[in-house]
Amino acid sequence: MKKIILLLLISSSVMAQQPASNKKYGIQDFMLIEKVEDMEKKYNQLLKEPAENLAPTALNDFRAELALQWLSKGNVERYRFYKATNPKFSYRQALFLSYAVEKLLDESKLYNDVAQISQQLLDENNDIADRKSVIMEVNAAANAKLGNIEVARAVIAKSSGRYLASASEHGYFRDLKSNYLNRYAMVLSAAGEYKIAFDTLSKAFREAESNPYMVATFKDVYEKVKGSDKGFDQYLKSLQEEAYKKCYEKVEKLYVATPQFTLEGKLTGVAENAKPQTSFVANKPVQDVNMLTLDEKNVNLGNYKGKILVIDFWTTGCTPCVAAFAGFEKVVADYRKDEFQMFVVNIFEDKSTVKAFAAQKPIKLEVLRDEENKMYDIRATPTKIIFDPAGHIRFYSSGYAGSTDREYYKLKAMVEITRARASNNATASAK
Repeated sequence: MKKIILLLLISSSVMAQQPASNKKYGIQDFMLIEKVEDMEKKYNQLLKEPAENLAPTALNDFRAELALQWLSKGNVERYRFYKATNPKFSYRQALFLSYAVEKLLDESKLYNDVAQISQQLLDENNDIADRKSVIMEVNAAANAKLGNIEVARAVIAKSSGRYLASASEHGYFRDLKSNYLNRYAMVLSAAGEYKIAFDTLSKAFREAESNPYMVATFKDVYEKVKGSDKGFDQYLKSLQEEAYKKCYEKVEKLYVATPQFTLEGKLTGVAENAKPQTSFVANKPVQDVNMLTLDEKNVNLGNYKGKILVIDFWTTGCTPCVAAFAGFEKVVADYRKDEFQMFVVNIFEDKSTVKAFAAQKPIKLEVLRDEENKMYDIRATPTKIIFDPAGHIRFYSSGYAGSTDREYYKLKAMVEITRARASNNATASAK
């Protein structure tokens, strides 16, 4: 089942990017514009175009996209300008709109705006069915911050349960459970239930069901329970170390002990007695692999011999692929000065699609492209492969770990184990 789901993610992405059969300008063309400011200029130009030059729903789609893109940048005023035109959002736009509202809560902390925007989306029920509970918990957290305790309590109660029990969604959307726990703790704290919030977040960090946005909430709750923030950093570190150790022990079992330049990666079936399925076929050494950057520059992976190399395969339509990037960014930051290199490799999609997506997101990792999927014959996304300094495949895995911190711990453990084993092998060879 896991493999089928992952393959469907690839298929849906490919289908979404197919050019329209007619030549009329539509949303697929509009989405290739990298900057929202340029989107807005193009929209104003298109308003002057004859209707026959545009796809039937084009103007609605453009307004919905502009509302989404402006909110993603934190510009509530421009979002409201286009939202006032009452556009109908596509499923993709509604999904990304929910991400934008989450970002507004977590990063901009514009609680009044978040409460109003999320409530409007809930009232309209505008194709947000799959993300309704997320919008509800965001609304609850914003109301908690605004002091609307009873409203917050009522809303968070309606949104809970589903995400604590849904393992399939847990491994699909970024930080699904950890975000819920963070917002639940915000409501508990606002209601004065500090000890319950403290225990909830302690467990979350201990089990790696956590993400960086939770730290501020946890520190505030810790101070309420302990009377000051003294000792918080040490306590948090102890929980994180415990979570990392558990992850390390699990990851260690996945190490490919026999040196392999080529390998057919296998996914273990979820169902009992299910046969392992192929996730990728590396039929050439990494030293012989060439890929392109978004600027059409050739990158030979053989140039990274002597470094631990990580390549992760993704598509723009694969939600768990992009969900994992936040954890990868933390690993890259840890090893910025070390002998380490990571690339995220887009497959199947054309350069314009990938470039626009990377700019709009934005993606902070180094992106390569293998549009024809020739280099590793990837059968499932996301899939990552870790090479030791000699170019041997030492780890591979598919799927999203479920939280930013768990994804971070998982990849960090893979890098650390690979580095330690490489060092031990070098020492043994020198004797």
